[in-house]
Amino acid sequence: MADNDNVQSGKNFGVGTPQKTEGYFLKGLTHLDWGMKDRLSRIFNQQSGKSVMLAFDHGYIMGPTSGLERIDLTIVPLIGYADCIMCTRGILRSVVPPTFNKPVSLRYSAGSTVLTDLNDECVMDIEEAVRLNASLLAVMVAVGDPKHEGQTIRNLTQTVDVGTKFGIPTMGVTAVGKELVRDARYLAMSSRVCAENGAHVVKTYYCEKDFEQVTNSVPVPIVIAGGKKLPEKEALEMAYRAINEGAAGVDMGRNIFQANNPIAMIQAVRDVVHHGSKPEEAFKKWISES
Repeated sequence: MADNDNVQSGKNFGVGTPQKTEGYFLKGLTHLDWGMKDRLSRIFNQQSGKSVMLAFDHGYIMGPTSGLERIDLTIVPLIGYADCIMCTRGILRSVVPPTFNKPVSLRYSAGSTVLTDLNDECVMDIEEAVRLNASLLAVMVAVGDPKHEGQTIRNLTQTVDVGTKFGIPTMGVTAVGKELVRDARYLAMSSRVCAENGAHVVKTYYCEKDFEQVTNSVPVPIVIAGGKKLPEKEALEMAYRAINEGAAGVDMGRNIFQANNPIAMIQAVRDVVHHGSKPEEAFKKWISES
């Protein structure tokens, strides 16, 4: 308690100097609550406005796929180089050391596997996400899937509602099934649907033609999925083009942990995403230093 014997009146009120009202560095998110902005500021670098997310949630539909047989051996050494990690609650609790202090994009929806009919998903309990200190709730949305479109959009809206209550933002993850095409028209529509239904970040695929139409039609940050394994230079070129065409980052998995030198690869990705390095230069730099 303050000493009442020597209380002095304040003098420096800055009269005549308007209080500075800061904006926010991520597009479309200026009006979010403080807690959401704080979480997103841990995921996205405030200088570059971009993020390198490391995705290793594949096991929830694929099981121990190549590169993820032993996450403690293949993924844990990479976590220190990522801005954010995307994984399931099971792997987070059992393998990921909490001492890394990395923001978590939690795989919040789950359901059918590659052995059956994909996209039939439900969402977990928000209290579980709070217990795990999630910074982002990742929910799959299957726009164009006649069986599961409605359910997955409901999953997204429910997650946005409950996440907002607890100050945790939501990422809509656009699904692309066997019958859906990865072109600008589809990606713009599915990404916009996510944003219209309240997603604060959208994860979608890159397309070589007209990707600017996708990023410009969505009012919140877009991060691109790495997708299937590509030769390292091609993966870096994809990241470079996506960033230059409006993406706010990458959420890569197989193109990092299945690379010949995963640590060199994730550092090259960082150079491309945060510093605008040319893909070939970034790749050569980290290969030579590894």
